[in-house]
Amino acid sequence: MCPLSLRGRVGLFGGTFNPLHEAHLLVARVALEQGALSLVLFVPAGIPPHKEVEDGIHKEDRYEMVRRAIADTPGLGVSRIEIDREGPSYTIDTIRSLRIAYPEGLAFIVGAELFLEIETWKEPKALLGSVPFIVAPRDGIPREAFARPPFDRAELHFLGMEEVDLSSTWVRERLRRGEAVDAWVPRPVVEYIAERGLYRQGELAQARGTGGRG
Repeated sequence: MCPLSLRGRVGLFGGTFNPLHEAHLLVARVALEQGALSLVLFVPAGIPPHKEVEDGIHKEDRYEMVRRAIADTPGLGVSRIEIDREGPSYTIDTIRSLRIAYPEGLAFIVGAELFLEIETWKEPKALLGSVPFIVAPRDGIPREAFARPPFDRAELHFLGMEEVDLSSTWVRERLRRGEAVDAWVPRPVVEYIAERGLYRQGELAQARGTGGRG
């Protein structure tokens, strides 16, 4: 049974998506199904407040990679709200703005490792009480890590899925070495990276084939 508190809501999935990969899509699909959400809306960060965007990838490129990856995929969408906003992209500001656009209610999808850092985010107390959180598992982070303050003030829902050991950092490292990423990155994203020459100095050849994860 899907939690009644989530049914029909819009799930906001924020991140730099540098680049978007298959684990992002998997989390989105599982959240959509298990939460009975009406929509999962990817929200690429314009200017992340806590770190620089690796490899200097422009926000418009990151938005376009997401847009192409989910094009014509039922239940998935992408928002420009943080791309078009001036200044840092704060989650609490995004939630406050999108509440008006989505009166059916919101939820926020986040990886367990990032959620543990919630107290470094803007207005963490207000944020934790603003919407339900849908938490995607990460290796080495048990649910018990959230059974303490400040998480006791939040409504939490944990996705029932295998932990996915895949990161954008690892994908970028392969791309810099000119290695194939097709097994882990949607084809439209791979093609866009090649088209724009992203993540490598000089011309980027099409990353075709598979290859070991080592």
